[in-house]
Amino acid sequence: MQNIRNFSIIAHIDHGKSTLADRMLELTGTIEKRKMREQVLDQMDLERERGITIKMQPVHMEWRGHILNLIDTPGHIDFSYEVSRALCAVEGAILLVDATQGVQAQTLSVLNMAREQGLVLLPVVNKIDLPHAETNRTKDEIVRLLGCPRENILAVSSKTGEGVEKLLEEVIARFPPPESLGCPTPKSKAGFLQALVFDFKYDTHKGIILFLRIFAGQVKRLDKLVFAFSKRSFNAIEVGIFKPQELATGALSEGEIGYVVTGIKEPGVARIGDTITSFQHPATSLPGFGKPLPVVWASVYPENQNDFVSLRQALSKLSLSDSALSFEEETSGTLGRGFRCGLLGMLHLEVMTERLRREFNLKLIVASPTITYIVEDIKGKRSNIYSAAFFPDEGSYKEAFEPWANIQIITPARYVGALQALFHEHEVIQSATLVWSGDRVSISAELPLRELMRGFFDELKSLSSGYASLSYKIGELRKAYIARLDLLVNDERVVAFSRVVARRRIEKEAELAADKLEALIPRQMIEVKIQARALGRVIAARRKSALRKDVTDYLYGGDITRKMKLREKQKKGKKKMQARGTVQIPHNVYLKMTKS
Repeated sequence: MQNIRNFSIIAHIDHGKSTLADRMLELTGTIEKRKMREQVLDQMDLERERGITIKMQPVHMEWRGHILNLIDTPGHIDFSYEVSRALCAVEGAILLVDATQGVQAQTLSVLNMAREQGLVLLPVVNKIDLPHAETNRTKDEIVRLLGCPRENILAVSSKTGEGVEKLLEEVIARFPPPESLGCPTPKSKAGFLQALVFDFKYDTHKGIILFLRIFAGQVKRLDKLVFAFSKRSFNAIEVGIFKPQELATGALSEGEIGYVVTGIKEPGVARIGDTITSFQHPATSLPGFGKPLPVVWASVYPENQNDFVSLRQALSKLSLSDSALSFEEETSGTLGRGFRCGLLGMLHLEVMTERLRREFNLKLIVASPTITYIVEDIKGKRSNIYSAAFFPDEGSYKEAFEPWANIQIITPARYVGALQALFHEHEVIQSATLVWSGDRVSISAELPLRELMRGFFDELKSLSSGYASLSYKIGELRKAYIARLDLLVNDERVVAFSRVVARRRIEKEAELAADKLEALIPRQMIEVKIQARALGRVIAARRKSALRKDVTDYLYGGDITRKMKLREKQKKGKKKMQARGTVQIPHNVYLKMTKS
């Protein structure tokens, strides 16, 4: 094991993790030059289009007699659970900081994760080739952050490859090799195995493919293995490493990272954080991972109810590769049968729905996302409310509670004044403001989680010209001053448009929602009446006139009474249609109303 190094790259989003991984793959000859492409470790088209890493990806590299197992991790805060799992499978982490942006809020968040795991850190300044790079200032920030000697900080360019060879040498020199957990009893040494499942994916033909870190023992092809939690046994159909595609090797030894094909095709058997042991000599479980708690809930319905079963199957398959996704069935009187999905943030929701459309060819209706509220009724009983559609009517409950978030913002000092108006708009309570480095300040604050999900991050980026960064952690529950806002179309409540909003913004939100729906909904053969209702009353109302045909267009000459009779007949027909007709709301209207 002395020649093995397991490490990860952690950084704020867009600091160059995937590009640095590309240069490492080129330098080590892991991928032939003719097969190279940008963001080669990002397997999904969606990742390459957006330029972000969504799913962690391990890769096996060989460099000067050493085996380097790299796990590339996401940078966006919504996917921090992916990062935490990757860090449990390695001994070291490269802390990558952009020379043009310096230390960002998410840098601090992932740094804390690495420290909690006791990992050895290797600080690296990236993008030193850019003309506006501030390498020295960035190194000063890292020294202040880590308390390390300045000469221990490396400088690289992931675009040109400058300094990457030196970085690989330092990875070998500074990161420790895996430590053996040892075998509790010499008699069982031959069959002893402890392997951590840090991820898995589903293959239509091969079934569940486990991503393993071998902490003790060895696993070989055709070995009979067992899950420590579910007690389900299976034979290792294929064993191998990531190059970065799966490459069968027949065996994985202690300290290595690789995969095992199980052949299991039922959901619910494999669990992130479970331990794989030998069937003949079961071992104790390794410390696993806690199940991530959903931050945002969104109701997802198929546009056509005939696709309900297909949606269920798609969510089941998606959850095999996205362990943070949870879902359960629900029914709406307006939209039919669908699923309430729990996710880690708004980007996670956007990625999940986009994958359902692309990978499974589904047309979806996504109701307005919400967070979890706790409502206490007049008898003192508390209930969890996951959907705005089920939030109780005004006067039918005693009080409500909502989660708050503790946030940290790092921004240039010149934008602090502009951000104060944003803080007031989103009910932010500041607790501390510190000079971070040079002209940048760090702001610690707290705000309701619903406000954080109401476009706070986008507005923060806009006001700061993209320079501010944000990280957050879910905090305590507090009393909430909120109400449910409904949109009615021709006196019928559209459940997908319901939302929970702050009472102080109820009138503004009602007017905005009514205006937006009026602009989006197409004219119909009948008059469309739009109402925004909250606090037991209609707050805003709009009307959209019906389409009318000129029934007298073909007439020429003659008595005026002929035209009057045709118009009267049309009027009666419209009245009958208004009484019996329904308003058709197109699919794209649901999507646009959901997006704030």
